[in-house]
Amino acid sequence: MDLLQKIININIKQLILPIIYIVIGLIVFCISKNLINQLTTKSKTNLNKQQKQRLNTVRILIINIIKYIIIIIVLLAILSNFGFNVRSILAGLGITTAIIGLAFQDLAKDLIAGISIITEAQYEVGDTIEIDGFMGEVISIGLKTTRIRNYKGATKIIANHNMDKIINYSLHNSLAVIDISTGYEHKPEEIEKVLENLKEKLDGQIKDAKGQLQILGINELAESGVIYRIALEVNSMKQFEVERFLRKEIKEAFDKAKIKIPYTQIEVHNGK
Repeated sequence: MDLLQKIININIKQLILPIIYIVIGLIVFCISKNLINQLTTKSKTNLNKQQKQRLNTVRILIINIIKYIIIIIVLLAILSNFGFNVRSILAGLGITTAIIGLAFQDLAKDLIAGISIITEAQYEVGDTIEIDGFMGEVISIGLKTTRIRNYKGATKIIANHNMDKIINYSLHNSLAVIDISTGYEHKPEEIEKVLENLKEKLDGQIKDAKGQLQILGINELAESGVIYRIALEVNSMKQFEVERFLRKEIKEAFDKAKIKIPYTQIEVHNGK
């Protein structure tokens, strides 16, 4: 009976201890997670949207690392409870890690590249980037992949270790450039006066402008007309929107001043 009681006591101990280990692991994880969330929430006070996104990505990374460390420790404690030689297991991890490293080397590259992208701020969520001819907005940055969506709605998913040759259009301001063609019958002084009046009207009124409208003068003497160029520095990737707005304003100003914009014409002769 004493032997049976000892066996029962041992079995109960082996069954209860794993549950205790798991509960302790969950408690430690929840406390760590809440602590990290509190620290990052306090740090977000004076950050912009991009910095908040970067901080949130780092927060998720740290929480995941802590989670996996706790899982490994709990598993080793449970195995030790059931009589497994944990030291032998740890000694064998060196060989196992090498094998796993070879099998999952691309995954490791992705994780390292993901951490590098986040810490070095190579690009952020919301940035417009181009890679291998595909240009679009970064909609998410993970530890393994980056997702880019173009203006048509197509989403490209790229492994982080392949994000090595990118063009980031969001690091600096963009330049809106308009070339305006006018007829040779108009004097340069006449055209420049209209453009200067338009500049006075629009300066300070254009959304996303980062400076004043620049009247650069005659840019080309083309076959069908004289081409004038104007330019304006604008917020990143807002040049297309601003260029459309400026073309409309220029057309209305030219119509009001009765300035002709040359266009291709075809003459048809009916021979007799």
